[in-house]
Amino acid sequence: MSSIAASPGISGTAFTLRRLYFGRFAFAVVWALVMFTTAANLGPLAATLLVLYPLFDVAAAVIDARASRATGSPVLLYVNIAASLIAAVGVAIACTSGIPAVLRVWGAWAVVAGAVQLVVGVTRRRMGGQWPMIISGGISVLAGTSFILGASAPDPTLINAAGYAIPGGIFFLVSAIRLGRAAKENSTV
Repeated sequence: MSSIAASPGISGTAFTLRRLYFGRFAFAVVWALVMFTTAANLGPLAATLLVLYPLFDVAAAVIDARASRATGSPVLLYVNIAASLIAAVGVAIACTSGIPAVLRVWGAWAVVAGAVQLVVGVTRRRMGGQWPMIISGGISVLAGTSFILGASAPDPTLINAAGYAIPGGIFFLVSAIRLGRAAKENSTV
């Protein structure tokens, strides 16, 4: 009985997350392509893009938290919202200090956001389509650590930060596709 009662919530959440993940994929690809064109230096466009990415994450986490109310507590998503807001402000401030400062803030945010994504993915396993999110979260933690370490390099660059969005976007795409199946299966139960 409980699986039947949970099905509409899981199906609705999966449908919303699927649309959200397609949007996150598209944003990540476009963002990365534009960022690659300006990643050679920390000009106004690069600074704007670097602040925009965590702000987009905030908006996505808000949508995710609203959709997740039916399937469980979105507390970790609220942590992600706070971390991404702090990151956006931190990146804006760090942009006045140079690429190493930006990489440190960006890296710290990637570690926290990745850890949250990993744990949320684990808690949503029964929904389906979450293995890409779990893997992506783990990769984000590793990438964030590499950004922090890379900030101490002799000539740090923003190219890796631009490249960070591509695998994440691909994992969102794969998860969106898998969630389509999960939404259909759960709606027919």
